[in-house]
Amino acid sequence: MDIGIRILAAWLLLVNLYGFILCRIDKTRAVRHQWRIPEKRFFVTAFLGGGPGVLAGMYTFRHKTKHVQFTAGIPAISIIEYVLIILLLWKIWR
Repeated sequence: MDIGIRILAAWLLLVNLYGFILCRIDKTRAVRHQWRIPEKRFFVTAFLGGGPGVLAGMYTFRHKTKHVQFTAGIPAISIIEYVLIILLLWKIWR
């Protein structure tokens, strides 16, 4: 496997884990009425490839699932991004 593909796979694994953990931390803070993580951070994480992790965290911890910008926005970002990644890899391997 090419080193670039390994780096991409490692990045996607880490950023998705980060997105998942981010949801858990923010949910805990919400329950305790503490300072919250800005919504922008969730979208930046999704934009950097962590959309599936954020989405998994949203539904695992029942967090932000009533906000349309999250239930529609995070999956939309993820789909567009992963389609672009697939097209890029297809073009490289062709």
